[in-house]
Amino acid sequence: MTVSAESSQAVEPPLQMGGLTRFEWFVEGVRQAVTGPAWIVAVALTGVGGLAREAGFPFGAAVASTLLIWAGPAQVLFFGAVAAKVAPAAIAFSLSSSSIRLLPMCLSLLPLLRGRRTRLTTLVAASHFVAVTVWTENMRRIHDVPRDARMAFFFGFAHACILATAGFTGLGYWLMGDLPTPLGAGLLFLSPIYFITALARNARETMDWLAIGLGLALAPLMQALAPRGFDLLFLGLVGGTLAWLVGRRLRPGAAA
Repeated sequence: MTVSAESSQAVEPPLQMGGLTRFEWFVEGVRQAVTGPAWIVAVALTGVGGLAREAGFPFGAAVASTLLIWAGPAQVLFFGAVAAKVAPAAIAFSLSSSSIRLLPMCLSLLPLLRGRRTRLTTLVAASHFVAVTVWTENMRRIHDVPRDARMAFFFGFAHACILATAGFTGLGYWLMGDLPTPLGAGLLFLSPIYFITALARNARETMDWLAIGLGLALAPLMQALAPRGFDLLFLGLVGGTLAWLVGRRLRPGAAA
């Protein structure tokens, strides 16, 4: 009795999408972003538009900086360095160094987004959208999304954040000149405050609280000792490792 080639081949199980299509999960990501996180990061980066204007850049360059750089500190560094007439090679190196802090975020989030049919090019594209707010919120929300729907959800969430922020960057280009300096500085400070509160909200174990506390305590030391642009990377390595070691030691049932 012969068996056909088609029947002998293993049948790949269907994608786990939770009853929704990819587009519907994309829309769900957009919906969750616009309920709060997208507007927080958008308002926080309003000051970047005003900085671009003061540096002599046109409106389009201010908006494009959010779409292409998508990192508030790097955007501030870019416009400030150009205004100071720093050499282009030095500007490129400074931007790359300041963005190294995003590497651990990519390494922790992208494996959670990868489905059975996710291509490498899709992961590379997704890495561009990883920023503080997007990373924080997706690390909290992505576990409630079916594995094969996570990339669609992430892209919806991230697109809502980056497009809202680009719009507010353009708004800030025209408005920041009329805002008091303390208010403009306060808007820029809103993003790190939101990041800390989001981490505190997501903390569940002693290890989580230790990581937050050590991060705050060691930040001035790392800023003084670490090479420029690498302070957050060293802070994460040192503070995170210490929090993990101490937290593991304090776990119930840990060896004395």
